[in-house]
Amino acid sequence: MTLKTPAESFFHLHLVSDATGETLINVGRAACAQYANVLPIEHVYPLIRSMKQLERVLNEVENNPGIVLYTLVDKEIRERLKERCRELGVPYMSVLAPVVQLFQSYLGGSPTPRVGGQHSLDANYFKRIDALNYTVMHDDGHMTEDLESADVVLLGVSRTSKTPTSIYLANRGIKTANIPLVPSVPLPPGVEKLKKPLVVGLVASPERIVEIRQNRLLGLNAADLGASYIDREAVNEEIILSRRLCARNGWPLIDVTRRSVEETAATIYALYSERRRRAIAET
Repeated sequence: MTLKTPAESFFHLHLVSDATGETLINVGRAACAQYANVLPIEHVYPLIRSMKQLERVLNEVENNPGIVLYTLVDKEIRERLKERCRELGVPYMSVLAPVVQLFQSYLGGSPTPRVGGQHSLDANYFKRIDALNYTVMHDDGHMTEDLESADVVLLGVSRTSKTPTSIYLANRGIKTANIPLVPSVPLPPGVEKLKKPLVVGLVASPERIVEIRQNRLLGLNAADLGASYIDREAVNEEIILSRRLCARNGWPLIDVTRRSVEETAATIYALYSERRRRAIAET
Protein backbone atom coordinates (compact mmCIF):
# COMPACT_ATOMS: atom_id res chain seq x y z
CA MET A 1 0.00 0.00 0.00
CA THR A 2 1.48 3.31 -1.06
CA LEU A 3 1.65 6.16 1.42
CA LYS A 4 -0.59 8.82 -0.09
CA THR A 5 0.18 11.98 1.81
CA PRO A 6 3.15 13.41 3.69
CA ALA A 7 0.88 13.73 6.76
CA GLU A 8 0.77 9.95 7.22
CA SER A 9 3.48 9.05 9.74
CA PHE A 10 3.20 5.27 10.04
CA PHE A 11 2.51 2.14 8.04
CA HIS A 12 2.07 -1.56 8.68
CA LEU A 13 5.04 -3.80 7.92
CA HIS A 14 4.35 -7.55 7.86
CA LEU A 15 7.38 -9.84 8.19
CA VAL A 16 6.58 -13.47 7.40
CA SER A 17 9.22 -16.15 7.94
CA ASP A 18 9.45 -19.92 8.25
CA ALA A 19 12.43 -19.43 10.58
CA THR A 20 13.14 -16.88 13.33
CA GLY A 21 12.46 -13.79 11.22
CA GLU A 22 15.77 -12.14 12.16
CA THR A 23 16.79 -11.61 8.54
CA LEU A 24 13.49 -9.91 7.74
CA ILE A 25 13.62 -7.74 10.84
CA ASN A 26 17.12 -6.52 9.99
CA VAL A 27 16.30 -5.84 6.34
CA GLY A 28 13.00 -4.18 7.17
CA ARG A 29 14.50 -1.90 9.78
CA ALA A 30 17.43 -0.99 7.54
CA ALA A 31 14.99 0.09 4.83
CA CYS A 32 12.74 1.94 7.28
CA ALA A 33 15.74 3.87 8.61
CA GLN A 34 15.88 5.68 5.27
CA TYR A 35 12.55 7.36 6.09
CA ALA A 36 13.10 9.54 9.12
CA ASN A 37 9.50 10.77 9.41
CA VAL A 38 7.71 7.48 8.75
CA LEU A 39 7.49 4.80 11.42
CA PRO A 40 6.65 1.13 10.79
CA ILE A 41 4.21 -0.84 12.88
CA GLU A 42 5.91 -4.22 12.77
CA HIS A 43 3.95 -7.44 12.60
CA VAL A 44 6.42 -10.32 12.91
CA TYR A 45 5.29 -13.87 12.10
CA PRO A 46 8.09 -16.40 12.73
CA LEU A 47 7.97 -20.17 12.14
CA ILE A 48 5.18 -20.06 9.54
CA ARG A 49 5.33 -23.61 8.17
CA SER A 50 1.73 -24.61 7.47
CA MET A 51 -1.26 -23.29 5.56
CA LYS A 52 -3.20 -22.97 8.81
CA GLN A 53 -0.52 -20.70 10.26
CA LEU A 54 -0.37 -18.72 7.03
CA GLU A 55 -4.13 -18.08 7.03
CA ARG A 56 -3.85 -16.34 10.39
CA VAL A 57 -1.11 -14.15 8.89
CA LEU A 58 -3.26 -13.32 5.87
CA ASN A 59 -6.13 -12.27 8.13
CA GLU A 60 -3.78 -9.84 9.85
CA VAL A 61 -2.59 -8.47 6.51
CA GLU A 62 -6.20 -8.00 5.40
CA ASN A 63 -7.10 -6.16 8.62
CA ASN A 64 -3.93 -4.04 8.58
CA PRO A 65 -2.86 -3.58 4.94
CA GLY A 66 0.79 -2.66 4.38
CA ILE A 67 4.06 -3.93 2.98
CA VAL A 68 4.68 -7.68 3.18
CA LEU A 69 8.23 -9.03 3.28
CA TYR A 70 8.82 -12.75 3.48
CA THR A 71 11.33 -15.58 3.53
CA LEU A 72 9.49 -18.84 2.84
CA VAL A 73 11.03 -22.03 1.48
CA ASP A 74 7.82 -24.01 0.96
CA LYS A 75 6.59 -23.21 -2.55
CA GLU A 76 2.91 -23.87 -1.83
CA ILE A 77 2.89 -21.56 1.19
CA ARG A 78 4.86 -18.94 -0.72
CA GLU A 79 2.49 -18.98 -3.70
CA ARG A 80 -0.56 -18.74 -1.45
CA LEU A 81 0.92 -15.67 0.25
CA LYS A 82 1.67 -14.00 -3.08
CA GLU A 83 -1.77 -14.82 -4.47
CA ARG A 84 -3.57 -13.33 -1.46
CA CYS A 85 -1.37 -10.22 -1.46
CA ARG A 86 -2.29 -9.62 -5.10
CA GLU A 87 -5.98 -10.00 -4.24
CA LEU A 88 -5.64 -7.50 -1.39
CA GLY A 89 -3.59 -5.11 -3.49
CA VAL A 90 -0.70 -4.94 -1.04
CA PRO A 91 2.97 -4.90 -2.10
CA TYR A 92 5.04 -8.00 -1.30
CA MET A 93 8.60 -9.18 -1.80
CA SER A 94 10.90 -12.05 -0.93
CA VAL A 95 13.97 -10.39 0.55
CA LEU A 96 16.28 -13.29 -0.33
CA ALA A 97 15.05 -14.11 -3.85
CA PRO A 98 17.04 -11.39 -5.71
CA VAL A 99 20.22 -12.33 -3.83
CA VAL A 100 19.74 -16.07 -4.45
CA GLN A 101 19.11 -15.37 -8.14
CA LEU A 102 22.36 -13.41 -8.33
CA PHE A 103 24.25 -16.28 -6.70
CA GLN A 104 22.63 -18.74 -9.07
CA SER A 105 23.54 -16.72 -12.16
CA TYR A 106 27.16 -16.58 -11.02
CA LEU A 107 27.62 -20.01 -9.48
CA GLY A 108 25.32 -21.95 -11.79
CA GLY A 109 23.09 -24.81 -10.72
CA SER A 110 20.12 -24.59 -8.42
CA PRO A 111 20.19 -23.80 -4.71
CA THR A 112 19.09 -26.33 -2.11
CA PRO A 113 16.66 -24.39 0.10
CA ARG A 114 16.76 -25.10 3.84
CA VAL A 115 14.32 -23.65 6.35
CA GLY A 116 16.36 -21.57 8.81
CA GLY A 117 19.58 -22.68 7.15
CA GLN A 118 21.44 -19.63 8.44
CA HIS A 119 20.72 -20.79 12.00
CA SER A 120 22.03 -24.36 11.64
CA LEU A 121 24.17 -25.85 14.41
CA ASP A 122 27.40 -25.70 12.45
CA ALA A 123 30.94 -24.73 13.45
CA ASN A 124 30.17 -21.02 13.10
CA TYR A 125 27.23 -21.33 15.46
CA PHE A 126 29.32 -22.92 18.19
CA LYS A 127 32.06 -20.36 17.56
CA ARG A 128 29.58 -17.57 18.32
CA ILE A 129 28.39 -19.30 21.49
CA ASP A 130 31.99 -19.78 22.63
CA ALA A 131 32.73 -16.12 21.91
CA LEU A 132 29.67 -14.97 23.87
CA ASN A 133 30.65 -17.11 26.86
CA TYR A 134 34.18 -15.73 26.79
CA THR A 135 32.99 -12.15 26.42
CA VAL A 136 30.53 -12.32 29.30
CA MET A 137 33.18 -13.80 31.60
CA HIS A 138 35.73 -11.13 30.57
CA ASP A 139 33.44 -8.12 30.86
CA ASP A 140 34.47 -4.98 32.77
CA GLY A 141 37.99 -6.10 33.65
CA HIS A 142 37.18 -9.58 34.95
CA MET A 143 39.47 -12.61 34.44
CA THR A 144 42.34 -10.59 33.00
CA GLU A 145 44.86 -13.37 33.56
CA ASP A 146 44.09 -15.01 30.18
CA LEU A 147 43.63 -12.00 27.89
CA GLU A 148 46.08 -13.48 25.40
CA SER A 149 43.32 -15.88 24.36
CA ALA A 150 41.04 -13.01 23.32
CA ASP A 151 40.58 -11.91 19.73
CA VAL A 152 39.93 -8.29 20.69
CA VAL A 153 40.54 -6.32 23.90
CA LEU A 154 38.69 -3.02 24.33
CA LEU A 155 39.94 -0.27 26.65
CA GLY A 156 38.14 2.90 27.61
CA VAL A 157 36.93 5.13 30.40
CA SER A 158 33.51 4.57 31.90
CA ARG A 159 30.55 5.07 29.52
CA THR A 160 32.32 4.53 26.20
CA SER A 161 30.04 1.59 25.26
CA LYS A 162 32.64 -1.10 25.90
CA THR A 163 30.21 -3.80 27.04
CA PRO A 164 27.56 -3.48 24.29
CA THR A 165 30.29 -3.28 21.66
CA SER A 166 31.91 -6.40 23.11
CA ILE A 167 28.62 -8.32 23.01
CA TYR A 168 27.99 -7.21 19.44
CA LEU A 169 31.42 -8.43 18.37
CA ALA A 170 30.94 -11.71 20.24
CA ASN A 171 27.77 -12.29 18.26
CA ARG A 172 30.02 -12.20 15.19
CA GLY A 173 32.19 -14.92 16.72
CA ILE A 174 34.93 -12.62 18.08
CA LYS A 175 36.06 -13.31 21.63
CA THR A 176 36.17 -9.85 23.19
CA ALA A 177 37.38 -8.70 26.60
CA ASN A 178 36.93 -5.16 27.85
CA ILE A 179 38.85 -3.29 30.53
CA PRO A 180 37.78 0.00 32.15
CA LEU A 181 40.36 2.75 32.44
CA VAL A 182 39.94 4.14 35.94
CA PRO A 183 41.96 7.07 37.34
CA SER A 184 44.74 5.96 39.71
CA VAL A 185 44.02 2.28 38.97
CA PRO A 186 46.84 0.56 37.05
CA LEU A 187 46.17 -1.63 34.04
CA PRO A 188 46.07 -5.37 34.73
CA PRO A 189 49.56 -6.90 34.40
CA GLY A 190 50.57 -7.83 30.90
CA VAL A 191 48.02 -5.77 28.97
CA GLU A 192 50.68 -3.64 27.32
CA LYS A 193 52.57 -6.79 26.29
CA LEU A 194 49.67 -8.58 24.58
CA LYS A 195 50.62 -10.05 21.19
CA LYS A 196 47.68 -12.05 19.83
CA PRO A 197 44.64 -9.84 20.53
CA LEU A 198 43.83 -6.64 18.71
CA VAL A 199 43.77 -3.97 21.43
CA VAL A 200 41.49 -1.00 20.68
CA GLY A 201 40.87 2.14 22.70
CA LEU A 202 37.43 3.78 22.83
CA VAL A 203 37.01 7.47 23.61
CA ALA A 204 34.27 10.08 23.42
CA SER A 205 33.99 13.80 23.96
CA PRO A 206 33.97 14.93 27.62
CA GLU A 207 30.55 16.51 27.11
CA ARG A 208 29.06 13.25 25.85
CA ILE A 209 30.57 11.16 28.63
CA VAL A 210 29.44 13.60 31.33
CA GLU A 211 25.92 13.57 29.90
CA ILE A 212 25.73 9.76 29.91
CA ARG A 213 27.24 9.51 33.40
CA GLN A 214 24.77 12.07 34.77
CA ASN A 215 21.86 10.07 33.36
CA ARG A 216 23.28 6.89 34.85
CA LEU A 217 23.64 8.42 38.30
CA LEU A 218 20.09 9.78 38.14
CA GLY A 219 18.84 6.33 37.20
CA LEU A 220 20.62 4.90 40.22
CA ASN A 221 19.38 7.72 42.50
CA ALA A 222 23.02 8.46 43.25
CA ALA A 223 23.41 11.94 41.80
CA ASP A 224 25.09 13.17 45.00
CA LEU A 225 27.76 10.45 44.98
CA GLY A 226 29.55 11.18 41.73
CA ALA A 227 31.13 14.64 41.94
CA SER A 228 34.43 13.66 40.29
CA TYR A 229 32.68 11.08 38.10
CA ILE A 230 30.79 13.84 36.27
CA ASP A 231 33.26 16.70 36.66
CA ARG A 232 34.04 18.09 33.19
CA GLU A 233 37.74 18.70 33.89
CA ALA A 234 38.24 15.34 35.59
CA VAL A 235 36.59 13.53 32.68
CA ASN A 236 38.72 15.45 30.19
CA GLU A 237 41.84 14.33 32.07
CA GLU A 238 40.65 10.70 31.93
CA ILE A 239 40.30 10.97 28.18
CA ILE A 240 43.71 12.59 27.74
CA LEU A 241 45.33 9.75 29.71
CA SER A 242 43.52 7.10 27.67
CA ARG A 243 44.65 8.76 24.43
CA ARG A 244 48.24 8.83 25.67
CA LEU A 245 48.07 5.16 26.65
CA CYS A 246 46.89 4.13 23.18
CA ALA A 247 49.43 6.37 21.43
CA ARG A 248 52.27 4.96 23.54
CA ASN A 249 51.36 1.40 22.59
CA GLY A 250 50.35 2.04 18.99
CA TRP A 251 46.79 0.87 19.64
CA PRO A 252 44.03 2.13 17.32
CA LEU A 253 41.68 4.62 18.93
CA ILE A 254 38.02 5.05 18.00
CA ASP A 255 35.97 8.11 18.92
CA VAL A 256 32.46 6.82 19.71
CA THR A 257 30.89 10.23 20.38
CA ARG A 258 28.68 10.14 17.30
CA ARG A 259 28.86 6.43 16.53
CA SER A 260 26.28 3.79 17.23
CA VAL A 261 27.43 0.52 18.79
CA GLU A 262 26.95 -1.14 15.41
CA GLU A 263 29.18 1.40 13.67
CA THR A 264 31.88 1.06 16.32
CA ALA A 265 31.76 -2.73 16.11
CA ALA A 266 31.92 -2.61 12.31
CA THR A 267 35.07 -0.46 12.47
CA ILE A 268 36.68 -2.84 14.96
CA TYR A 269 35.69 -5.84 12.86
CA ALA A 270 37.34 -4.25 9.81
CA LEU A 271 40.54 -3.61 11.81
CA TYR A 272 40.47 -7.18 13.10
CA SER A 273 39.94 -8.65 9.62
CA GLU A 274 42.74 -6.56 8.14
CA ARG A 275 45.07 -7.63 10.94
CA ARG A 276 44.27 -11.29 10.25
CA ARG A 277 44.86 -10.85 6.52
CA ARG A 278 48.28 -9.31 7.17
CA ALA A 279 49.16 -12.12 9.56
CA ILE A 280 48.22 -14.76 6.99
CA ALA A 281 50.16 -12.96 4.26
CA GLU A 282 53.28 -12.92 6.43
CA THR A 283 53.21 -16.66 7.14
